Amino acid sequence: MGYWGYFVVGRGERPLAELDALAGAEGMTLREEAPGGWQVWEYPSGDGDVGSMNALAGETGAPALFGYVMDSASVVVEAAAPESGAWTTCLARGAMAGYLGAADEGLTLEDYFLEPSDAAERAVSWAAEAGHEVNAESVIDVLTSEADPLAENLFFRLLDRLGVVPL
Repeated sequence: MGYWGYFVVGRGERPLAELDALAGAEGMTLREEAPGGWQVWEYPSGDGDVGSMNALAGETGAPALFGYVMDSASVVVEAAAPESGAWTTCLARGAMAGYLGAADEGLTLEDYFLEPSDAAERAVSWAAEAGHEVNAESVIDVLTSEADPLAENLFFRLLDRLGVVPL
């Protein structure tokens, strides 16, 4: 069994775990800090709710991003920024399609998540609002990759491509 849990990414002068937007996620641990005030927090949980990325972006005044890792096989990515708004996509789309197929409700990935090209466009806007110039093709590369071997690695590669946390 792989990892289940959240990675919470945001920028702030205070630790993100102290903010009202994440008050329901007790026990978060700081995983990494990066230049520009970026923070990556981890919240291991197979069934909890970490909070609202929209609220986090609003409280910090900066872009925020959540990655919900499912059994180290795929990641739901939710992002928000004060100006460019919210968007959702996933990493390791093949594995995610398997999860959706197991639910057997007749829904597809596109019913839940932006397609890679649309998600990359939103990610470029998100990154620009964070002060980073990003190449959409490098983001599409991550969005169309499968986990090898862990989906968490894809998530951190995405953070690198967005200019947030260098690998």
